[in-house]
Amino acid sequence: MKKIEAVVRHHKLDDVKEALVAVGLQGMTITEVRGFGRQRGHTETYRGAEYRIDFVPKVKIEVVVDDGMLAKAVSSIVDAAKTGQVGDGKIFVSELADVVRVRTGESGKAAI
Repeated sequence: MKKIEAVVRHHKLDDVKEALVAVGLQGMTITEVRGFGRQRGHTETYRGAEYRIDFVPKVKIEVVVDDGMLAKAVSSIVDAAKTGQVGDGKIFVSELADVVRVRTGESGKAAI
């Protein structure tokens, strides 16, 4: 089993959600996050004063998948979130030792 964490632009959240549902994923967790990568934030002007925004708002999508679904899930996220501009986001994939469904006590693939 793998855990996919994708950090994407806010306005791409619905596209990514629809793409993941289309490939058969049943659940996900969404968190609003802030950070920066290579773009190092940006500057904005408010009432004539310029100020720097170091941490850019993004959305983090967390999904747990069986190993066989990993490639489909990652490619669907990339296709849905990509704009071609700096700041499109990142996808992190990590190994999971186990998953347990609290309600039933099921574990492993059955708990996904």
